[in-house]
Amino acid sequence: MALVNKIIPFSCIDGPGNRTAIFFQGCNLKCTYCHNPETINKCFNCGKCVLTCPVKALSIKDNKVLWDDKKCVECDNCIKACNHLSTPKTKDYSVDDLFEEIKKIRPFIQGITVSGGECTLNTDFLVKLFTKVKEELNITCFVDTNGTTDLSENEDLVNVTDKFMLDVKCIDNEEHLKITGLNNHTVLKNLKYLLEKDKLYEVRTVVAPNLNNEHTIKEVAKIIDNKCKYKLNA
Repeated sequence: MALVNKIIPFSCIDGPGNRTAIFFQGCNLKCTYCHNPETINKCFNCGKCVLTCPVKALSIKDNKVLWDDKKCVECDNCIKACNHLSTPKTKDYSVDDLFEEIKKIRPFIQGITVSGGECTLNTDFLVKLFTKVKEELNITCFVDTNGTTDLSENEDLVNVTDKFMLDVKCIDNEEHLKITGLNNHTVLKNLKYLLEKDKLYEVRTVVAPNLNNEHTIKEVAKIIDNKCKYKLNA
């Protein structure tokens, strides 16, 4: 089982072609500029969000917050009220359950892309899902990752993945520690490893105030050496 934050059936920004993007809940970084901070932690079941729901789509049973997606109107009051960088709007999926969701829209997509949060925290799940998707649906499988999982030690995932999209936030380790909470040693190791394996579709760097972006971009560009795309995100 894996906890999924949301599924976007059709996306044109998460790899080549029309793709289904699957966002897993949970991340091991805490970036100061995080685009979706509600995906960082799993729900603590404190219940604060239940009081904010205008349509009673949230309830508590056996000390656990339950979400009724049929009632939900996506007002996001629950996310705004959460102090834990989380959301109650998640679902547990088995590999077979998630496969069935993908299968429904197979005629309209070129592949799937898993993201997060940090999807590689669910490596075993991804290997099983990708294997099933490629064997039975014959579409491509991409991974969008922050690069903190050592992929050289997870060859099963690398082998079954068509391409990776890798975030390189800072080339300087001290800066990386400051803005994410972890060092960038594994990230840079993965960058070189995926280039060697010809498994890198795209590298991404966020450009934001108070970051030494110029140095990062120059050094990352040298490492990439035109072997894959380099996307700068504002």
